[in-house]
Amino acid sequence: MLTVEKIGGTSMSALETVINNIILFNRTGNELFNRVFVVSAFSGVTNVLLENKKTKAPGVYQKLANGEDYKTELTAVAAQLKELNKQYESLGLDLAAADAEVDRQIQTALTYLEGAVTMLASGYLNEGILLASREILASIGESHSAYVLSAILQQKGINAVLLDLAGLTDARALTISERIKDAFSKIDLSTCLVIATGYAKGTEGIMREFDRGYSEVTFSKIAEILLPQEAIIHKEYHLSTADPGLVGLENVRPVGHTNYDIADQLADVGMEAIHPKAAKPLEMAGIHLRIKNTFEPEHPGTLITKDYVSNIKRVEVITGTDKQLLVDIYDPLMTGNVGSDLKIMKAFYNHGISYTYKVTSANSISIIIWEADLKQELIDELQANFERVTTEPVAMVCLIGSNMDQPGLLAKSAAALAKADINILSAGVAKGKVNIQFVVAKEQFKPAIIALNREVG
Repeated sequence: MLTVEKIGGTSMSALETVINNIILFNRTGNELFNRVFVVSAFSGVTNVLLENKKTKAPGVYQKLANGEDYKTELTAVAAQLKELNKQYESLGLDLAAADAEVDRQIQTALTYLEGAVTMLASGYLNEGILLASREILASIGESHSAYVLSAILQQKGINAVLLDLAGLTDARALTISERIKDAFSKIDLSTCLVIATGYAKGTEGIMREFDRGYSEVTFSKIAEILLPQEAIIHKEYHLSTADPGLVGLENVRPVGHTNYDIADQLADVGMEAIHPKAAKPLEMAGIHLRIKNTFEPEHPGTLITKDYVSNIKRVEVITGTDKQLLVDIYDPLMTGNVGSDLKIMKAFYNHGISYTYKVTSANSISIIIWEADLKQELIDELQANFERVTTEPVAMVCLIGSNMDQPGLLAKSAAALAKADINILSAGVAKGKVNIQFVVAKEQFKPAIIALNREVG
């Protein structure tokens, strides 16, 4: 059975576990083959190459973009990669060869970046050069991790083929899909396993649209081209019925089976089983996706398919986020006035801001967006056209499931929140009834998740 599998950065950092629990688990000889592993950079590496995903602390890219000393930062990254090499020497990594590969990658990247800085200094080019620099830097992390894993497997006598899709020294003008097809055209998958970089170079620029979600897009594109029997994502945790960090590990269980629509609902509130734009090609091609826990290899994980609907009426996941903002637009002239909603939506469109929730009354429309997406220009445009515009940080908690159409669920959920002394600011459910949304105060996010998990989970 051909599989295409992705290994996340946190899992990659537990490399011995990855080798034992994913690569070798219950397999010997030819059973190891017919598998493609798409690997992320080791945990934290992309943060120092670009910027910290959570804190936004600057990495090499931000230093370069701001005209600061990026070379010192890049030298520090090279030292960090060599320290990682040292950690994995005990697994069979040839340290001298791995360090030489780091030096080669860094020096090649530095040559390109110096040229980019020269072009930026001319004042003729800006955005395109910065995007190209970001692509170059991002590729370093995945090229390093893929090299390390493939070298260790080769040292163990396994026919592991390194597929570096970063193309740092390949000047051919290929799209991402063309590069993937070209690379795999030279490989007999029945005689080897493939370690592919999570970064793939292409004329369209994988980071222009997907930015830090690019490794899942590479994974998805490879699966779309190879059409495996199953695509698998290995994470450091199960796709669970709730966040164990909020409700306790003993109060959750793996979801087990769900569909791509539910995966989209989860992604809409930041609980990504897979990046939505990476999921679509898999869904359309009819490829089943499995989410597995790296540290529990014997567990089948959660299978995501196109048409699955639960046989029993149940809530599959309780989730949400406390990083949202409610934008309330009020105007007494809205009543019976055709076009108020259109004018508001055009303002959101003009500023490139999408929303996760919208509710209307006679004179007001309330819209929820991600806090990080707020732009003062949006508020200014809305205030120029409507009497009153206010913003308020909020949290959203959701009940999500493929078959939740049961009498009393909404009432039972509201009662659970009331019992925990949590006020519902707003609530909504679309006709499909796969996502029941409750808007609550930001500070009541965790208590709300706990209350719903206890009473209706």
